[in-house]
Amino acid sequence: MEPVLALEMKDITKTFGDVAANCNVSLQVYNGEVLSLLGENGSGKTTLMNILAGIYYPDHGQITVGGREVSIRSPKDAIDLGIGMVHQHFKLVGNLTAAENIVLGLREKGRLDRKKITAKVKDLADRYGFNINPEKKIYDMSVSEKQTVEILKVLYRGASILILDEPTAVLTLQETEKLFNILRSMRDDGKAIIIITHKLHEVLAISDRVAVLRKGENAGTVKTADATAQSLTEMMVGRAVSLNIDRPEPVNPTPRLVVKNLSCVDDEGFTVLDNVSFTANGGEILGIAGISGCGQRELLEGIAGLYPLMPGSSVLYYPDDTGAPTELVGKRPGEIRKLGVALSFVPEDRLGMGLVGSMDLADNMLLRSYNDGKLGIADRRGPRKLAERVVKQLGIVTPGISTPVSKLSGGNVQKVLVGREISLAPQVLMTAYAVRGLDINTSYTIYGLLNEQKKKGVAVIYVGEDLDVLLELCDRILVLSAGRVSGIVDGRTATKEEVGYLMTAGREGGSV
Repeated sequence: MEPVLALEMKDITKTFGDVAANCNVSLQVYNGEVLSLLGENGSGKTTLMNILAGIYYPDHGQITVGGREVSIRSPKDAIDLGIGMVHQHFKLVGNLTAAENIVLGLREKGRLDRKKITAKVKDLADRYGFNINPEKKIYDMSVSEKQTVEILKVLYRGASILILDEPTAVLTLQETEKLFNILRSMRDDGKAIIIITHKLHEVLAISDRVAVLRKGENAGTVKTADATAQSLTEMMVGRAVSLNIDRPEPVNPTPRLVVKNLSCVDDEGFTVLDNVSFTANGGEILGIAGISGCGQRELLEGIAGLYPLMPGSSVLYYPDDTGAPTELVGKRPGEIRKLGVALSFVPEDRLGMGLVGSMDLADNMLLRSYNDGKLGIADRRGPRKLAERVVKQLGIVTPGISTPVSKLSGGNVQKVLVGREISLAPQVLMTAYAVRGLDINTSYTIYGLLNEQKKKGVAVIYVGEDLDVLLELCDRILVLSAGRVSGIVDGRTATKEEVGYLMTAGREGGSV
């Protein structure tokens, strides 16, 4: 039986000022298939999908849904046409239940029948294999549960065409496989599914076809069965690219950061980290693995002086030129810097903690050096030169260094942050999800930069979500489970199954 075309975009063009995000892009997706949308950061993937979702309106082009030309001028128009988008950053109200979030904004006749809504949500969840309690509050949910609510929200509204933006970004290996099984069930039910992702092994595992964008234009569409990670990468980049992550042997690893009995609690008084101990050596990359929300963020922020730690916690920094350590616990970031501690931190929250969205690239570079000026006057020449160097080195797509960071794509924002922190010549470099949202080519550039720091004797702490990368890049991997160290393994000999088990086993571990 011939596949039925669910949606077609023809010659879509969308510009923002002088930048063409999409230029005459065409795309087709059929009922009962999963289409992966690939491309480097700034290639126009999210813009194209935002046009389908009614967030942007194209400057030129046609959209056909079910064989009929349509005009999508708002998210409501998209939903009315059966198009639902699950964004990377969830749009849920924390103090409402799953069922309440799912029906939020809908106009239904008569009074709100909570029992009827809950029953309908439960039936919908059972149909596709979702495991969700409709009465559970959002603030009590895991990341994967929140994502389930977002998917059910668009299905409840009758979506037959689903768009998922980076759906596995913060999921564990087990959660990802569970999601893929659900997507296969939805595909078998005739749904048309579009996935934006940078994880090529997932593209090959879940999709039927792959559409590739390069610099805002079509680079080609292929059947997944005929593709490889290498061929897809070359389509995205337009040239041959090596997909081998370098891992040089550590040379004379020396303790730079010794963490002992680090503990902390959240605002509710619940223990987030419980007696975490480890050593980060110079000339080595230490990976941190764990299910999302197991204390990775609090661990790095606690070391950086951004999160309060419990009495008895100790973080000793050993500088390069002396054996006398500096205790970091109890000190704010400014105090740590004044003590001469060469510590750089790439936080998980790019625009909330790392950068200021309303400021341009040069001024965001200045944030780390404005106190270095003389007579109270900030030196802007250095930050401008640094911004230009980072843009060139990391291939940041921007009209210029005077562009506000908030106008850049998520991947390009991450490049600005990583480039700035590495430029500070740290002795300890901590990164939280440094390649989240980055295309594969840029990700490998970041891996190369981290290895360069390692070769210089820097102690690199890499919090990551991709177990394949952790096992290829890191010398040792510390695994967190329920806020405790459940194990520390050798990155060269450990397996994904071993690390995955430690992430969920909750075994009490020790230090190294």
